Amino acid sequence: MQEATIIKDAEKSTNAGEHHASAKPDNSPTKKSSGKGLAVTALILAIFALICSTFISFLALGVIVVSPGYNTQTFTSEFTTDGNSANFTEGSIADVASKVAPSVVSILTETKTKNYSFWYGETESTGAAAGTGIIVSSNGYVLTNKHVIESATKIYVVLDDGTVYKEVELVGTDPFDDVAFLKIKDAKDLPAATLGDSKTITIGEQVIAIGNALGQYQNTVTSGIISGTGRSLTATDSNYQNSETLSDMIQTDAAINSGNSGGPLVNAAGEVIGINTAVSSGNNIGFAIPISSVKGMLKTILETGEAKTAYLGVSYQNIDATAALENDLASTYGAYIADVLKNSPAEQAGLKKGDIILAVDNIKIGASTSLGTLLGEHAVNETVSLAVLRDGQTLNLSLTLAEYKE
Repeated sequence: MQEATIIKDAEKSTNAGEHHASAKPDNSPTKKSSGKGLAVTALILAIFALICSTFISFLALGVIVVSPGYNTQTFTSEFTTDGNSANFTEGSIADVASKVAPSVVSILTETKTKNYSFWYGETESTGAAAGTGIIVSSNGYVLTNKHVIESATKIYVVLDDGTVYKEVELVGTDPFDDVAFLKIKDAKDLPAATLGDSKTITIGEQVIAIGNALGQYQNTVTSGIISGTGRSLTATDSNYQNSETLSDMIQTDAAINSGNSGGPLVNAAGEVIGINTAVSSGNNIGFAIPISSVKGMLKTILETGEAKTAYLGVSYQNIDATAALENDLASTYGAYIADVLKNSPAEQAGLKKGDIILAVDNIKIGASTSLGTLLGEHAVNETVSLAVLRDGQTLNLSLTLAEYKE
């Protein structure tokens, strides 16, 4: 299919059957020390030096560091680096583009469509479509948009150097998001992209977009900034036949054109922070899916070769100051639980309708990070901790995410 086009923008959305899982809170207590005299002072300095050296060792090992309260978490893992504080300098856009381009592929599909006519009855027509993908493993797994390969009877992948792969299979799709994973048969030594951390992006941060513009200009590079986060919208394909509600999207003014679907949104450190998905009919308004929301599913695929989606089992409403005022809610942020699915992890953990989930693994649910994205980092059978507001009290619940099945 062609690039999704925004036809309506909604500030609020309700997402049913929540999904995806990892990160553990740092509950280390804060210690205070006091004393008088040189001996005590010397002891304090020695303890301080020990703490500093231990802290540096923790950083070297990639240990999680959590700020007080429910703040954005900074960590490194197998699938995450964080270069969102980097800025482009003179000539660096070209350097970053050349670094990332080998990991960006063009996706070509063949489609067959059944047509019905009073005169001719049922007929079948063939067509072709083009999009973009991101190599996420050296053995040939490729991340793209679901709408890029929808209805495809044949999928081809073209590398940056012109190499064409004709044996490509669909591994699976995310039932909650416009995401699909492909596998190039017998591929090896492919240049995999570096995935960043979309939870720590900031409005105004510089980015570039790379993709197969208009389905014929391979690895076109455009630049801009992050214009907004946490956007909700309804998107339709170019034929206005299919529509989908998307939430927690990254808004950017980097030009995204038809054919860019599935390509990377990249920060100044050369890390993928989003999957370019939709473009508005307005000028300089494009949208990307946060990369953090696909990491749980990617983890499962790389470990097992199977596409499994973890889920929590609630339908929820994102909360902001306006929603809190209109509905007399006790919090101006978080996810309001509208319903809890029976026999789901949420029900088993004791979540109830009317609860407000404030944080996942000590990471605050806010304008830049939704419940769906935070859960999207986790795989099936991973355990998460939730901070839940109920009747004026904050509860800490722990639960294990289950596999979502249709």
